[in-house]
Amino acid sequence: MRTSKNYAGINDEYAQLEKSKVVLIPVPYDGTSTWGKGADKGPEAFLEASENMELYDIETDTEVYKQGIHLTDPLTEFSSPEAMVKKVHKTTKEYIKRNKFVTLVGGEHSISIGSIRAFNECFDDLTVLHIDAHADLRESYEGTPYNHACAVYEASQNTNLVQVGIRSMDSIETTIMDVEKTFFAHEMVDDDYWIDKVVELLGENVFITFDLDALDPSIMPSTGTPEPGGLLWYETLDLLKQVFEEKNVVGFDIVELCPNSQDKSSDFLAAKLYYKMLSFKFKDEAVDDEYDNTYDVNTGSGNSSLPKFNDEDE
Repeated sequence: MRTSKNYAGINDEYAQLEKSKVVLIPVPYDGTSTWGKGADKGPEAFLEASENMELYDIETDTEVYKQGIHLTDPLTEFSSPEAMVKKVHKTTKEYIKRNKFVTLVGGEHSISIGSIRAFNECFDDLTVLHIDAHADLRESYEGTPYNHACAVYEASQNTNLVQVGIRSMDSIETTIMDVEKTFFAHEMVDDDYWIDKVVELLGENVFITFDLDALDPSIMPSTGTPEPGGLLWYETLDLLKQVFEEKNVVGFDIVELCPNSQDKSSDFLAAKLYYKMLSFKFKDEAVDDEYDNTYDVNTGSGNSSLPKFNDEDE
């Protein structure tokens, strides 16, 4: 995977770590997927599509890349699922401690075990907003708790987990799932107020883990385990916009892009989704050449002090 270019081809002045509010960590990992392979190619396809995307966002009237987006080297510690999770956890936490708005792109969903663990150690009362077709609540699968099918089991035990778009799961997961905080796709379709209900369940600090198979295969076919009956583009943006407006989103990851060389539309959707989420996050932030792009992870605003980590911080 290439490492020499900046995210979306932006100028170096907007990509330097010291001056960037945002850090983007690629994790090209596909070690435990069980059907469609290729998530390890997702970050590269995402970055290529990003270079072909307009960087002015009409809806927010912003160019969020000017807040600074630093693309790290891809993480490549894949000797075992556990080693991968530990590397993601360590790296994510290091950048949070540097007062960055940390984002990740996968890779399969097991990368989120490490990222969620890092955010939970750095923020009190963390809510994990899990947008996905699958429950991903198995305690262990195929001999490891670090499988993509276990992506949010740990979050279910240690955070306020809210799940949206679920339409595929194993019966064992019903013993773990909190149905009062789960939004099943077949129920959402008849509920005009499901977005408001989701937001009401969220705490102040929110980490979003977005599995692209949450989206309907008609707009997102390039995932490892597509499921019919998913979210469409504008209802997804309506949810995200309201979450970003009403809560302090502290970071997010986007996972499970399995690119198809014959159809790049999914790659572009993933790229656009990432940029829209950043645009919602920073839409009220001013951009000034003399501005110190320090980001306060506690308040979601810029030019502030270093974060205050909770008691579990090492």
